[in-house]
Amino acid sequence: MMRSRDVIQTVNRRDVMSAPLIRKLALAAALACAAAPAVAKKAPDNLVPAGKPVDCIQLSAIRSTDVRDDRTIDFIMNGNKVYRNRLPMSCPSLGFEKRFLYRTSLSQLCSVDIITVLYQTGGLQRGPSCGLGKFQPMQKMAK
Repeated sequence: MMRSRDVIQTVNRRDVMSAPLIRKLALAAALACAAAPAVAKKAPDNLVPAGKPVDCIQLSAIRSTDVRDDRTIDFIMNGNKVYRNRLPMSCPSLGFEKRFLYRTSLSQLCSVDIITVLYQTGGLQRGPSCGLGKFQPMQKMAK
């Protein structure tokens, strides 16, 4: 017959035996988290600023976008001109989802406009909304 004292001693022995395992698991989790951002970073590009930033770009001239991270979107225009928009603040999940929507009543997308991250979860769901920055013209780096 086990007494309450025996139960407490048994529990304490299990805790002591599992403590090294818990420490190893915690260390492995910490290392995995530390390595994840390095894996998620996009390779450096060969673009450099070319001129002064502008407040707006023409919607009809946007051919595609390239979301580089949570703060950076490249707008590829007709004629392969690139405008880089560096958001004033990080936009959660933008770099992971790589898709967003915007609404404007003008024929331009401007630095005062807001984008909304779109989550792919069996359909498109709206995520965080974030303000745009100025549009920096970019050009390929000279070799």
